[in-house]
Amino acid sequence: MRGDAGVPVSVPGGSATGSSSRHRLLEAATALEVTLAVVAVVLDLLVPTLVLLAMTIVSIAVRRQPLASLGLHRPAHARLMVAQVLALSLLWTALTSGLFMPVVEHLSGQRQDLGVFADVEGNLALLGVLLIASWTLAAIGEEVAYRGYLLTRVRQLLPAGALGSLVAVAAVSLLFGLAHTEQGLVGVVLASLDAAYFASLRYRFATVWASVLAHGFNNTIGLLTFFVVGSVHGLW
Repeated sequence: MRGDAGVPVSVPGGSATGSSSRHRLLEAATALEVTLAVVAVVLDLLVPTLVLLAMTIVSIAVRRQPLASLGLHRPAHARLMVAQVLALSLLWTALTSGLFMPVVEHLSGQRQDLGVFADVEGNLALLGVLLIASWTLAAIGEEVAYRGYLLTRVRQLLPAGALGSLVAVAAVSLLFGLAHTEQGLVGVVLASLDAAYFASLRYRFATVWASVLAHGFNNTIGLLTFFVVGSVHGLW
């Protein structure tokens, strides 16, 4: 509280009590948001990403917080970050094709269902449409929804420290994987691994824009591969 001259005025017990009540209210609101988000993803309500984006808008509006509170910070060295994320994405694609996908396919006895991309091979018009969608709804939309909004809210429910961050990343990554059940078990596992990779970049570069770039680059590499040679599974 402030007096007429703008000097803080102490009110015994009032400030502490008000702060404690607001903190408990925010915790309850955060827990409710995370619960609703989990329900939306697990039950595949409407389009989960769009549901999460709607929740994002409501959440920051009610809390009167900027998008930066969800990790959407402007990077200090944007060009360097773009180059580094592109190099990491090429490496991640190689690891996925040469290690993660073959191991998951052999262990599960299944293959990733990539039927939705079957028509991309040699189809320039469809490639263009999917590239636009991959950089808007997928890269920007999913990263703001999962690595921005949901990861931030889950992290707020957990204790401070590295363990809390790891648990938050694991939980949100699994939910992201479950949002890709149309690609089968292998697709769910690989999407979860991708999500953990995106989250690591979100923390490494201290901005969700890093994960947006990684998501967009990964999708672009995949779509260009489908366009040139069709569906590609594990290399061994």
